Amino acid sequence: MSIVKEFKAFAMRGNVMDMAVGIIIGGTFGKIISSFVGDVLMPPIGLLLGGMDFSNLALTLKEGSESFTPVTLNYGVFINTTIDFLIIAFAIFMVIKAMNSMKKKEEATPAPPPTPTKEEVLLGEIRDLLKK
Repeated sequence: MSIVKEFKAFAMRGNVMDMAVGIIIGGTFGKIISSFVGDVLMPPIGLLLGGMDFSNLALTLKEGSESFTPVTLNYGVFINTTIDFLIIAFAIFMVIKAMNSMKKKEEATPAPPPTPTKEEVLLGEIRDLLKK
C-alpha cells in the first residue's frame, strides 16, 4: 500500500477529525488561560508584592546601543508562562478526572439481562414439562 493511500485512510478516520477539533479548542483554551493569567491573576499578585509586574522582569545580559537591541533574559515572561501551564494542566486534569468518574458510573451499573423471546419461553416450558 502506498504512503498516500495509507495517509488517506488514516486521515479519513473519525478519530483524526475529533483530534483536530480538540487541538483547535485546546489552542483557544490556552489563549483564554493566558489572558486570565496575564490580565486577571498576575496584576493582583504583583500588587501584593509591591506593584511588581512579572512580564517586565528581565536580566540584561548585554546593554543595547544604536546599532543593536539589548540582550535580555526575560524570566518574568517565563514565570507567567509557567503559571499558564500549571492552570491549563490542572484544568485538563479536572476534565479527565470528571470523564473517568462518569465512565466508572457507567461501568458500575450493569445492563439488565435481555428478556427472553416467545420461542425461548415456550422451549423452557417444554423442557420443564419433559423433566416432570
